[in-house]
This record gives sequence, structure tokens and C-alpha cells, in this order.
Amino acid sequence: MNTAVDWRRDLHRHPELGFTEFRTASRVAGALADLGWEVVAGPDAMVAGERLGVPPQAELDAAYERARAEGGDPRFLPAMRGGHTAVVATLRGSGPGQGRAVGLRADMDALPIVESSGSGHRPTRDGFASRWSGAMHACGHDGHVGMAVELAQRLTADPPPGPVSIFFQPAEEGGRGGRAMAPTGLVDGIDLFVAVHLGLSLPTGALAPSIDGLLANSKLRAVFHGRSAHAALAPQDGRNALLGAASATLALQGLTRVAGHQTRVAVGRISGGTSSNIVPDAAEVLLETRADDGDVNADLEARARAMLAGAAQMHGLTVEVELIGSVTTARADPSATEAVTAAGRAVGLRVVEPAADSAVASDDATALMRRVQASGGAATYVGLGADLAGPHHTPSFDFDEAALASGVDLLERLVRG
Repeated sequence: MNTAVDWRRDLHRHPELGFTEFRTASRVAGALADLGWEVVAGPDAMVAGERLGVPPQAELDAAYERARAEGGDPRFLPAMRGGHTAVVATLRGSGPGQGRAVGLRADMDALPIVESSGSGHRPTRDGFASRWSGAMHACGHDGHVGMAVELAQRLTADPPPGPVSIFFQPAEEGGRGGRAMAPTGLVDGIDLFVAVHLGLSLPTGALAPSIDGLLANSKLRAVFHGRSAHAALAPQDGRNALLGAASATLALQGLTRVAGHQTRVAVGRISGGTSSNIVPDAAEVLLETRADDGDVNADLEARARAMLAGAAQMHGLTVEVELIGSVTTARADPSATEAVTAAGRAVGLRVVEPAADSAVASDDATALMRRVQASGGAATYVGLGADLAGPHHTPSFDFDEAALASGVDLLERLVRG
């Protein structure tokens, strides 16, 4: 595989969910090691105790064995066992003295979505749709990795004056991987840090040098516990966990928002029970809160937890609430925005300015951005235009692959200053 498109299509065929990116991460690590880059992978590239929402061991083991059978790099796979799928690759600069150190984030994980099989869906039509049912690259992360690897190839052939580090991040979906990579300190020497995301409603050829509307986010798993009983013979003996989950879901949708702030509350999944004639003794709710301010999101999360507890008490249940994802906000530094703007214009991209109050979603690149800023560096989150065939996080998602070449040109120009 020699180009961003080649890598993108290979990864699109083999999508891996957060902390199970064994094939993706090991192949990336192997490719950059073969180019002569210094590679840190596995537990050394992340803090295991900072991971949230790690999949069950059986799921991790199954994904690991699948990666081993499907082309994972055996040099790096063993270190990644157990969900340690972070990779940091560094190329030392060629210039005299210490040039500007640049850090780039490329997220690697896919989503739990069944990809469209329609003939109008290009990955299906052209033979690179997901081979693994139930998982799909539906946000463009496969393209992010592809751009990063092609960039590495270019920089190897003609090294820039200063050092470059690429942070291949697992588990962006759910806000888990960035917070686990930031505490390693591997970003602490970075002078300029950039996270690029394809799409985001921007057309091919457009560039947003900074997107400051990223929302703080808390993702929760609530498990209600009740008591089973025969639904007809002795319903009074039961404690219906599914009723508690349903009551909580309705209450959460009515959670009071905060004036002057962008806030979101969503329940994404509710499940429980086994049969219509059995009072269900367990039910699960997956939910999230979001806000444009960390303190506001913390208040939303606290009130959501109170509603979950109240719903449990109302139905005579107990409830366990687990934080499975957490994202903070971050704002771009003017110097970083200016550097991206200059690089974009130099390679022919049309620079656009998103509205100051626009919010796209959340991204835990913010954890890495804040760590860089805390150690004296500058950072920004960049939107790279790519026409979409279907919206982000949907079965029909696909993007204009022509954006990948311009993305690599942008990053190369940025690195070379």
C-alpha cells in the first residue's frame, strides 16, 4: 500500500472498534518502523489506568485473534494485547539545532454500525466495504490514518528540519483514547499540535483552520437490577428493571438545559428482559451528556445520575452507573490557526471560518491539545473538507477520496513550515 487511498480502503475493509484496533495499530506501527521512524506502541504509548469503557476480555481476545489471522504485524501485536492499541511514531529532524517539533493526531477506531449493502454505496460497489459485520468506518478515521501514513512516506524521503511525531490514537469514539495517551507525556515537547478531521459538513477543497465548538462529553452506562417473577401469576413479587430504565430514559429527555450554553442529552440504547411473561430483573441504559463548557457538562452529568437513581428508587431497584467516556473542551491557539491557514492557502485549499458559536460534536483530541498547551506548545483542531455521500455515523457514510491528497499536501506543508 503506497497511498492514502490504498490505506484507507484496506482499513475500511477491516474496521475495528475502540481498544480493539489490533490489526490497524500493529500494521501502522510496522509500516513506520520499516520507514525508520522511532515507534512507541502498546502500554508505553498510553496509560492503561486512564482508559474508560474497555471492552470485556473475551471481546478483546477475539479481536486480537482476528487481527493475528488477518494480517496484523506480529512484531507489535503482542504488546497491544489487552487493548493497548496506541502508537506514537517520531522522525527526527534533519536541520541544525532543534527545529519546531510538530505533532499530528490520527484516530483509528471504527463504529458499531452495519454498513450499507446498497449498490449505490461506493465502498460496496467498488469492493472495499466492511468485511466484519457490525463494524464500519463511518466517520473518516480510515482516511485520517491513510493521510498520516502517506505523509510519513514523504517525510522519510525528504526529512523536514524539525522533529515530527504522529499520534495514532485508539478509541476516539466514546472519548477514551486521547485521555489515555495524554498522561504519558509523549506530547510534552511538541511546539505545534494539529488534529485533522475529514468532512464535518465542509465541501472538498475547503479548510477550517480551527474548530472551537467541540463539546465536553460524559458517556454513562447505567445497569438497573430488580427481581424476576412470573408476569401473570405473581407480578407483585417482581421488580421490573426495564420499567426503571424506561422511566429514566423519559426523564433524561426532559432534563432542563442551561441558558446561554449549548447542551445535549441523549439515550442511545436501552435493553433488558428476555420474554413477555417474565418480569425483567436487569436492564441497561447507555446515555451521554454534552455541553460547550466543562463545568456545565459536569452539572448535567450530576443531574443525569440523580435521575437514574430516582428512577431506580421509584421502582424498587438498585442501579450501578459507570463513566465509560469523558471528553473535555479545548480552544485553538492563534499561532496554530495561522500556521494551518498559511499552509492551506499554499496548497490551494479554500480557507473558511466556522461561526464562533458552531459546535460539531466532541473529540478527545482535546485532551492531547490541552496537554500540549499546558507544556507551552500551540494546538488546533482542523476541519478538512470532503464531500459526503452520507452523514457521519450512518450506514451510508462515505467521503470524497480526492480530499486525502490535499490533506497530505496540507500536512506536509505545515510540517515543513
